[in-house]
Amino acid sequence: MIDAIAWIYIHEQKLLCVRTQGKDAFYLPGGKREPGESDEQTLMREVSEELNVQLKPETITWFQTYEADAHGHGVGTQVRMPCYRAAFDGTFQPSAEIAEMAWFGSRERDRCAPVNRIVMDDLVSKGMIV
Repeated sequence: MIDAIAWIYIHEQKLLCVRTQGKDAFYLPGGKREPGESDEQTLMREVSEELNVQLKPETITWFQTYEADAHGHGVGTQVRMPCYRAAFDGTFQPSAEIAEMAWFGSRERDRCAPVNRIVMDDLVSKGMIV
């Protein structure tokens, strides 16, 4: 089981997604925790590293935890991804690790990793993205 933390940020009913260098699918901003980090610490560090914005710690709220097949890993490898929402300071500036940043609705779901697709389907069912 891969343990990853993700940020759900929606603007004008589109979900912020990123693609890292060398990957063929889009993911939610976030990533794997360092030893001893809390979910919130991981989320803040990863979003800062990927997009150069600072999450406001007092606004971080758990949204939902999703599980799916891990993209690009062997059969049977799953990812468990607690997702959070939060406000931020700064202007998005993708880092060297991020090849591409995009705003996706349900039409773009096939460009995403399996866990992202599950998140997107849930957000569509809740009327949060189109």
